[in-house]
Amino acid sequence: MRFRRDPTIPPALWDATLARHPFLAAREPAELQQLRLLSAQFLGSKEFNGAHGLIITDEMALAIAAQACLPVLRLGLHWYDDFSGIVVHAGAMLAPREVHDDAGVVHHYMEELSGEAMPGGPVTLSWQDVQEASIDDGYNVVIHEFVHKLDMRDGVADGCPPLPSRALARRWQSVMQEAYRDFKEALSMAQRFGGPQPWLDPYAATAPAEFFAVGCEAYFVNRERFGQEWPALVTLFDEFFLGRASSNNALKV
Repeated sequence: MRFRRDPTIPPALWDATLARHPFLAAREPAELQQLRLLSAQFLGSKEFNGAHGLIITDEMALAIAAQACLPVLRLGLHWYDDFSGIVVHAGAMLAPREVHDDAGVVHHYMEELSGEAMPGGPVTLSWQDVQEASIDDGYNVVIHEFVHKLDMRDGVADGCPPLPSRALARRWQSVMQEAYRDFKEALSMAQRFGGPQPWLDPYAATAPAEFFAVGCEAYFVNRERFGQEWPALVTLFDEFFLGRASSNNALKV
């Protein structure tokens, strides 16, 4: 389903979307105005497809669009110009995977996914998981997968998107590597000796790219709690997502 270019979002539909997503409604009025405009442009430039006969309603499309546009509110919609397709499944999807063990034997299996972002290709989402977004847990599959698309802009998903300055790129690597290491150590300690686990989905420990995506989920849906846990990351993410980094030695996106 493709919407007419730059569709007008009816006020009732927009208000209902904000009511269902408090972390969006909490933005400043000027940000909400920009988010609504960007969401309309997003709807006009992307094609939504429901898997296995799923009907994509206007409510579903706008819910995805508004959340997807939040990370690029200041960066600009051109960060998503390398793809047009968004595929929505009713629930979790199964994807074929293969791994090579130490003996060189290839093992094939099916992995259950709540979403997936393909380099240069579509974003796939589970509508069930989209609806399970949680401020308390910092969980948001839409933001997670679309942040992966930002990360992939330079050709590799490594937890470091193209950055506006060399200084920020150096600082990014240092801060993110330290935070990733600390998270994995805290998670390991909690699993070995019990006690509370760190406030991020354990999936963040699987790779730097996943740590970045999971961290961004929490940063956008529950900034206050995320800031308590990861103050250095809040500062770093502010520089990138809010455009507070120096423009010296800018790197092209």
